[in-house]
Amino acid sequence: MLFWKRLLLFAVFCAAFPQNHSIADDVLPVGSHPLALTTPHFPDRLHAYVWRNWQLVEPQHLARLVGTTTKNIDQMAASMGLPAVESVSPTMRERGYITLIRRNWHLLPYDQLLALLEMTPEELAHTLREDDFLYIKLGSLKPKCEPLRYQEPETAARRRAAEIKQVVQKHFGDLSKVTAEPRFHFVKTLSSLEGTSAPGNRTSIPRDEPLQMVYSYFGLFGDPLIDPDIEPIPAGLLARLAEMGVNGIWMHVVLRQLAPGGEDFPEFGDGHEQRLRTLKKLVAKAKRYGIGIYLYMNEPRAMPPAFFEHRPELAGIRQGDFWTLCTSNSRVRKWLSDSLAHVFGEVPDLGGVFTITASENLTNCASHGQHQQCPRCRDRTDAEIIAEVNATIAAGVHRGSPEARVIAWDWGWKGHGDAPDIISLLPKSVELMSVSEWSLPIERGSIKATIREYSISAVGPGPRAKKHWAYAKQAGLKTVAKVAVNNTWELSAVPFIPVMDLIAEHCENLANAGVDGKMLSWTLGGYPSPNLLVSQRFSTQPNTTQETVLESIALERYGSEAAPLARRAWTAFSEAFRNFPYGGAVMYNAPQQMGPANLLYANPTGYRATMVCFPYDHLESWRGPYPAEVFAEQFEKIAHGWAEGLLHFEKTVAATSGTHRAAAESDLSVARAVHLHFASVANQVRFVLARDALRQANLSVEQQQQLHQQIQQIVDSEIVLASGLFAVTSQDSRIGYEASNHYFYVPLDLVEKVVNCEYVRDQFADEP
Repeated sequence: MLFWKRLLLFAVFCAAFPQNHSIADDVLPVGSHPLALTTPHFPDRLHAYVWRNWQLVEPQHLARLVGTTTKNIDQMAASMGLPAVESVSPTMRERGYITLIRRNWHLLPYDQLLALLEMTPEELAHTLREDDFLYIKLGSLKPKCEPLRYQEPETAARRRAAEIKQVVQKHFGDLSKVTAEPRFHFVKTLSSLEGTSAPGNRTSIPRDEPLQMVYSYFGLFGDPLIDPDIEPIPAGLLARLAEMGVNGIWMHVVLRQLAPGGEDFPEFGDGHEQRLRTLKKLVAKAKRYGIGIYLYMNEPRAMPPAFFEHRPELAGIRQGDFWTLCTSNSRVRKWLSDSLAHVFGEVPDLGGVFTITASENLTNCASHGQHQQCPRCRDRTDAEIIAEVNATIAAGVHRGSPEARVIAWDWGWKGHGDAPDIISLLPKSVELMSVSEWSLPIERGSIKATIREYSISAVGPGPRAKKHWAYAKQAGLKTVAKVAVNNTWELSAVPFIPVMDLIAEHCENLANAGVDGKMLSWTLGGYPSPNLLVSQRFSTQPNTTQETVLESIALERYGSEAAPLARRAWTAFSEAFRNFPYGGAVMYNAPQQMGPANLLYANPTGYRATMVCFPYDHLESWRGPYPAEVFAEQFEKIAHGWAEGLLHFEKTVAATSGTHRAAAESDLSVARAVHLHFASVANQVRFVLARDALRQANLSVEQQQQLHQQIQQIVDSEIVLASGLFAVTSQDSRIGYEASNHYFYVPLDLVEKVVNCEYVRDQFADEP
């Protein structure tokens, strides 16, 4: 239903403009607007466009967009060895639009991108801003692309297409004969109640139990409640998460969309009735499985200058094109409190909220440390402002639902430093949450670093969390640990990282620290995996041990014969993962999310890596504090140790049968994908080093020959890894997906990588 609504809306919008008018003018951001990257391994941009959208967008739609017939598009696809497309599910536009945006970012100008997505400029602008900082992930720039129009392929283009087809057939055979699981098939599987045991007959949510909260594995991030036809969290997923001990699921909302704005903000609240109806239905369904729904509050959101034209007294500080709604003004606080009272009054069975008040979106005047620029806030401390915002939120929530939880997250407080003054000012009804592993000192490859993000490879809790929990207990507040048990940006393209020993060690430490609950994921990490069970066991079984928990889970999941083998595999995986070269730049910029799907570039692109989106070839952005050689070595250590664990896990699968076999095969798929990703990162680092070394002057002939040979070996290895990941992800639609980024890659991207590798090999074929 959403697909057709958008199509009709887009057609009406386009009809209102003359053909020579760019409907994206003055609406969508372009940044520095550099020239888009070319795709030299394809005959031209048109062939790249067909390839990258094949099986994701209807051929007839691709044809209309470039002014040709479906037959011509079909012929172009066939000329490169792509299989015929019988039908295309609308699911990719509904649940994978970020995948479509990313893969066309360097191919299409905004007008054609809008037509491809069937979005208006306003819809895309909202998506770029509100969908978890998508525009920042894309690099805060739109590459410059000329309009793409169909042209009959010339002789050289037809010849190159034929060469691509030969490469495809050489490495993959006839793609039409590859039996693949459709993308998003996991949604259907996890939505079904088949195979679940949770009864779904609870009449209340367990407010007194230790919190075990995650994000929905395939939750929609931007505006998840507006369309009643899309089910954000289906019953099957609720049942599976309940079986893993989850009793809370959080979701992203924008408060001005969820409640009326009252006299002060009459423009707020458009569509809020529908959103509340959807929310009420979701909350009732989740309650049947003993799961509370929690709202992420990052409020009040900043607004554009026009919003303050007739209410300048409400504007706080400016950042870019937006101004804060100053919370030192009582009218702003009243709206904030009244809106939450309305939401929780309408939906009293909500579990509660958690807040971020000093980071992420620009919200209060102290949220980005600039409150001294505000005429009302400059004489106040950041502690007063932040504590007041949390108190205002708590007051509104508890007016509507006195038993709801309000969790104040210390993310960003004092620049992620110690914040006892904020904690001391919080109301007693608020719980204090801190990232467990934050500020933990580590040493990897003889390089010392400090944890400044989520990490599984480093086991917490760290000193900041310990201090903040102690301050909270002194102030009479309950405590919550923000911890990652499934995955982090160390690797998000798999549903979970099977490093069970590390998870158990961390959970045991948290049990000993006496925290009252755990938030187990950010947008990544909501898959109903055995990792969640580890946390559940430590929450419900006092004085248990790591070994007891891991042995029991291995026995339940794989059976008595396979359990010892699985334990050996988990230990090998965990020890290998301790080598991860942790750093903020590494987490966000390095190519581990893309793995073998990230292309090799024979010449430097000139583009900087972007946050969990485009790694490009910018090694300087990837490596963070690690020298390039050390950086490569650390990923090689992970890959080598992980390969050892895979041998144990393959034996695990062989020792199982029945339902145990199905679980083991599913987990092996994930473990194989992890190995392929990390091995590829090491290759990509080595490739960039060798490529750039060849560009140096005064190299001897022998040095040049060695570098050429090294590049050939790396290319050969990448072909093997890409082919291996193609086999894995073709049969497992979970691989490559993360909720806030959608699919980092699809199977045909791995085929393209092999085509790219063969092209790069030819560029370095001629030795001196």
